Amino acid sequence: MTPLQSWSVDAVNLPEHANNAIHTDAGARAAGFPGALVAGVTTYAYLTHAPAMAWEMSWLTGGGAEVRFRHPVLDAERVDVLVDPDDAEAVTATVGGAPRAEARFGRTAEALEERDGPALDPIEFVVDSTWCDYGLRAGDDCPLYLQHDIAHPTSWPRIANQFCHEQLVDGSWIHVRSRIAHHGVAPRGSRLRATARVAARFDSRAGERAVLDVRIDADTVPVASLEHEAIIRLRS
Repeated sequence: MTPLQSWSVDAVNLPEHANNAIHTDAGARAAGFPGALVAGVTTYAYLTHAPAMAWEMSWLTGGGAEVRFRHPVLDAERVDVLVDPDDAEAVTATVGGAPRAEARFGRTAEALEERDGPALDPIEFVVDSTWCDYGLRAGDDCPLYLQHDIAHPTSWPRIANQFCHEQLVDGSWIHVRSRIAHHGVAPRGSRLRATARVAARFDSRAGERAVLDVRIDADTVPVASLEHEAIIRLRS
């Protein structure tokens, strides 16, 4: 099995995330941060570079990931993605040696339990080129997505975040963790349909949190399932 490899990238704050104020300088400063936070899914793109380069399509079609965001990455910071010397499937995104996000990848996805909870409105759209070149625009130069004309694996937590942004929050909010199971890939031009349930809502020191159970199909074929947690209302 090809081992995961460490790599480095300069963080990019993509303009499509500005609808969440935390990804703008003004909104981030109002929430107590020194500058605009890079989207968690962008940091996740940097983490996915390792398994995508090592395991290629086998990971994209049937692998999985668990990612947790410890501290934010700021726009233009140098991110070093390091493989854990004691766990060959674990990587950490660091800035100046300090951990920012952690992920553990598997070549085989663990099944995610479907749980009851209030259903959110489904999301439907057609995959266009912006979903395929997302990683490249963010700094992930893995060639697979453009070679195969498929959506980047950040698409799955991006869609889960869309449920949060459009249906659960009314201000700044933060994506904190996801468990992701891949079931297939979504070619450009395919129609995606995502459904979600709010499996849990609870208070924490940082604010109110929600855990979503998300299922995503491409042309009626399952491509991903997620357990997705976000702080949907930041504590003042």
